[in-house]
Amino acid sequence: MPGEANQPQADLEVFDIASKARVKVKEDRFPDQQVSVYTAVPTNAERERARFIQVDRSGDQNQDQQQQGGGPQGSGVEPKWLADGSDKLYFNRTSRDLKKIDVCVADTTTGEVKTLIEERLNTYVEIKPLALIGNGQELIHWSERDGWGHYYLFGADGTLKNQITSGEFYCDSIESVDEKTRTLYFNANGREAGEDPYYLHTYSVNFSGAGIKLLNPGDASHAAATSDSGKYFVNNASRVNTAPESMLCDNAGNKLMDLEKTDLTAMNEAGFKFPEPFKVKADDGVTDLFGVMYKPFDFDEKKRYPIIAFVYPGPQTESVTKTFTPRNDRIALAQFGFIVIEVGNRGGHPSRSKWYHNYGYGNLRDYGLADKKAAIEQLGRRHAFIDVDRVGIYGHSGGGFMSTAAMLVYPDFFKVAVSSAGNHENNIYNRWWSEKHHGVKEVTDKDGKVKYEYSIERNSELAKNLKGKLLLATGDIDDNVHPANTLRMADALIKANKRFDFFIIPGKRHGFADATNYFFWLRADYFCKHLLGDYSGSVDMVELNKEREQVGDKGSARRGGGR
Repeated sequence: MPGEANQPQADLEVFDIASKARVKVKEDRFPDQQVSVYTAVPTNAERERARFIQVDRSGDQNQDQQQQGGGPQGSGVEPKWLADGSDKLYFNRTSRDLKKIDVCVADTTTGEVKTLIEERLNTYVEIKPLALIGNGQELIHWSERDGWGHYYLFGADGTLKNQITSGEFYCDSIESVDEKTRTLYFNANGREAGEDPYYLHTYSVNFSGAGIKLLNPGDASHAAATSDSGKYFVNNASRVNTAPESMLCDNAGNKLMDLEKTDLTAMNEAGFKFPEPFKVKADDGVTDLFGVMYKPFDFDEKKRYPIIAFVYPGPQTESVTKTFTPRNDRIALAQFGFIVIEVGNRGGHPSRSKWYHNYGYGNLRDYGLADKKAAIEQLGRRHAFIDVDRVGIYGHSGGGFMSTAAMLVYPDFFKVAVSSAGNHENNIYNRWWSEKHHGVKEVTDKDGKVKYEYSIERNSELAKNLKGKLLLATGDIDDNVHPANTLRMADALIKANKRFDFFIIPGKRHGFADATNYFFWLRADYFCKHLLGDYSGSVDMVELNKEREQVGDKGSARRGGGR
């Protein structure tokens, strides 16, 4: 738990299989530190072989491999040594408060460690995979040391040679590296003027930082899939309000051939309408926030609609849809007669400036709420069809936490909330997320003993503020956000003599699995009842029964609108 002593510790040890020798890596530096070994990025050929093996195996063998997981990024590939030989082990070590990270290399024969790069910030430090050039003669390292995520070139001894990328944009990942031409191919967002700053593009740049080139232009988010040779990539362009398309390009950005464009004829004939991207200002009146609006397919601009915000505060993401998504619970919910929106907030998505991402550091309960409220108010002034006197809000996990907090911090504005699996009390959520995003204080006493102090605001402290309609829900065996989070919130509301609704889903963990559709209809009924005054009173969920008749139980579990 956050702030607790006796946290799990990791050591690095090297075993020589032939001699059975054992060497302890001398990685100790920070109290309660964590260490992580850098591994090589799997090739496409390795991923394909791993996939083939998993498909080809059967019975217990296949089950065992799936349970064991695999290499980097859940690829199913066994982790590979980053360096060409086994004499050097590259790893990083992180202080418990995450404000200090060292990039290190260990001599595997002696266990001696050399610190190559030190990252220090007044909030948490984040890093990405390390790239070796010439088997460690140079290093390409990602850092937010100038306030934006960029790549830096270091010598083998950790001496900084130069910053490779720079400017007010965010570098996301490396696609490939050409050591002969000293060219870095990477993905980044926020560099192209006039676009949504979250739209991803692929670029090339010389190690010196000269000659940066956009390889897949176009006002959309571009996902590149690069060949192992680095000579070609498939470019998949998508945005929330257009049909996706893909093409094959060479590494200079030249289009070699069109591959496919999604055919939306059947969807359009069925009445599908694209959601609409929008931009508003944050509560500070300066920062741009980006969102998506979902309308009923039979939308009538002369009518007045309640507005419902689907929320997730981050800070690891914002849950605002950027690419073509023809089926989700926001689209489905809008069809009942609502305007449904997703919108970012300061302290949300990491793929902007470090300031934007860390805005909520030290204030995990309230930091995003003012921006959600300001966004809805602006949309209400902009569109006569939005009724800001009927505002709903919902979310799952962090969104469950945020939607309840909204009802308690702005009880006269937010009228109805459905909050599922919320971490309402972050002091009993896991240490890794809570200490990172809120902060933990390292204290040394007079005897030189280090301890950690953690304190955070909780939703339950504001239970007396509830005025509107609130539905709390949780799976009873949630092993991510423990059900105690929701139970303590319910207990606080009971002690405050508040009427609210409560729903436990038996046998379900953090995701509601085959009860997802059921909970979607439960949530829809709740909003219809309290925002429209028009809802189904039948004991049977007729729509789910019809779907079950059409596609069977398994299909019904797959097809729903829930997240």
